[in-house]
Amino acid sequence: MPMPGFQEYEPAGDCACRGCAQRRRALARARAIPLRDGGHPAARGARRALVLATAAGVVLGGGSATAVAQVAPPPSPGPAVLDDPSSPQGARTPLHGPKGGPVGKPGAPAQPGAVRRIDRATIINRAKLWLDAGVPYSMSEYWTDGYRQDCSGYVSMVWNLGSNEWTGSLDKFATKITKDDLLPGDMLLFHNPADPNNGSHVVIFGGWVDSTRTHYVAYEQTRPNTRKLATPYGYWSNATKYVPYRFNGVPGGLLPDAPAGPKPGDATVFPGADKFAPGATNDHVAQLGRMLIERGAYRFYPKGVADRTWSDHDKLATAAFQRAQGWTGADADGIPGAHTWKLLVEKQGKNIPPTVAAAPGPGGVRAYPGAAVFRPGQSHEAIRALGRQLVKKGFGKYYTSGPGPRWREADRRNVEAFQRAQGWTGASANGYPGPETWRRLFA
Repeated sequence: MPMPGFQEYEPAGDCACRGCAQRRRALARARAIPLRDGGHPAARGARRALVLATAAGVVLGGGSATAVAQVAPPPSPGPAVLDDPSSPQGARTPLHGPKGGPVGKPGAPAQPGAVRRIDRATIINRAKLWLDAGVPYSMSEYWTDGYRQDCSGYVSMVWNLGSNEWTGSLDKFATKITKDDLLPGDMLLFHNPADPNNGSHVVIFGGWVDSTRTHYVAYEQTRPNTRKLATPYGYWSNATKYVPYRFNGVPGGLLPDAPAGPKPGDATVFPGADKFAPGATNDHVAQLGRMLIERGAYRFYPKGVADRTWSDHDKLATAAFQRAQGWTGADADGIPGAHTWKLLVEKQGKNIPPTVAAAPGPGGVRAYPGAAVFRPGQSHEAIRALGRQLVKKGFGKYYTSGPGPRWREADRRNVEAFQRAQGWTGASANGYPGPETWRRLFA
């Protein structure tokens, strides 16, 4: 039997046959279905394709809609297309109040030479504020903190610039770096000067997804609202045009940059007791502090970082190290001598023992008790102290009781949440506290 031939045929708009009537009703319903929040245009297209295929089946075959759907299911909408941020840019403006009015002197945005200092943990925590609030994208609306709800307004907020910048001005507050230099809190910027509303976009770098460095965690303000997403480097489209920058107000590493120590080859030479006299300021003091912190003196330094000026922090930490060697009297007076210096620079001798009680040092920071304490089944007063500090800092949501002295999964999950709030990923955010996690919790 020969196959029937088909040709293009458009029935009259008022055709009264059952198939055309069904087609008109289906099309009317399709137009009335809105794109749901968080959906994608591809999904809407799939729904319309299903309606048209159903109607066509009724017209050509006279069969039921169910039969057609079973024979020819609609195509899957596929993965969401994430390569077009569609981020039109607002102009440079001051902060705005709750009702959209300027705060402070209008027309006076921040100046690049007067940036505020900010650490990386604070940058990532600020990025999460809009993420948790689900701030909707808008180039004309302002969030309650006064920042414009588009991509550049978001970065202005995250960096705490005090004004709403745009992709054409954000680079004035930063320094261009390389891909290998990227750290959490830096930005990836694409500014299209010929047409800023076409492709221009900026995201906050949140850390590499894995060791391949092909994908990173991007914090960004885009439609429909703020998101955090694993993103191919440098972005979904126009990837080569996304340039990495570092905010001028942030230190260079995960912790503030340490002052430069003595030149290579001179580090083992004791510089003399006069370098550690009251009021002395030099690189040897900073080097001593760093070496002591590595040997267990976290609790004597309130911020966990040594500086170049000799103080009681250094003296108490030195005395603790000397006592750890079994020395007493004048041999443990807190003033480093040649022997103390040699043990520190050559990483010899005994470390400062940990203590769970508050330390006598000015910082009052508890000493890190060691990684072995924080393992399943272990019981230690340091675990209870850790839990109390997590609750105090707002990271205790996984506790249903306690905290107590026995290590539990709730402790690990709370520690993991705290570590991720520092901008850490991978093994650095596994929920088991190391010395740096401990220092930040108790600093």
